[in-house]
Amino acid sequence: MREDLSQAGYGVRFEWGPAGAKQLAPAVSFLVVVDVLSFTTSVSVAVESGTRVFPYGWRDESATAFARQLDANLAVGRRAVTAATPWSLSPAALRRAPFTQRLVLPSPNGSAIAAAAGGVDVAAGSLRNGSAVGRWLAGRGLGTPERPVGVIAAGERWPDGSLRPAVEDLLGAGAVIAALREHGGTALSPEAAAAASVFAAAVDVGAAVADSASGRELADDGFAEDVAVATELDASSQVPVLRHGAFVPA
Repeated sequence: MREDLSQAGYGVRFEWGPAGAKQLAPAVSFLVVVDVLSFTTSVSVAVESGTRVFPYGWRDESATAFARQLDANLAVGRRAVTAATPWSLSPAALRRAPFTQRLVLPSPNGSAIAAAAGGVDVAAGSLRNGSAVGRWLAGRGLGTPERPVGVIAAGERWPDGSLRPAVEDLLGAGAVIAALREHGGTALSPEAAAAASVFAAAVDVGAAVADSASGRELADDGFAEDVAVATELDASSQVPVLRHGAFVPA
């Protein structure tokens, strides 16, 4: 691991995608994953209802076996929701679904990053709980050069599988970083400071996400309600943290 690429010496650091998480995870005390549309937003909604959320990187037969092993329900694709399988990556659908105690939530972006973070502690950040996450981390003395925090914007994927930086995740990461700075986080890396500045400069975060490529894609597919839930700015005080393989309230 190269120290320059891990933003060594800074208390709050920022990177993109699985590769960025792999670079920062060994060098920080805490990792915050941000996948606004929609993994971490869905985690915040589910944890609010009392559900333990198990991240999983793939939605395939192995996910089915994993859920069976945990005696958990498995979230399906947005269009695969039925009365028998009402849980999906859609935060709006999760609000309508019956309560489940344990849920496996596959996602190729945010969930895959969280599941592969190694031994470092992980929190799920979003626009819904950005202030709560930043405040909680700072209150525990995190976000300093001695106890650094890495914030990872999950991003999306181009058809060839490469990372597509996504404005909604930049804004969500910026919300967490701005709150960390406000409540005592120090020594932001230039990357982290830039993300916080983007969030602070946003005149209307909801409109920016709704008008973004990802927001328009979801709306065109009939899931505009998911975008609305994802842009409920600071609606949640819950800080989901990964404990024993599942996201639970901090």
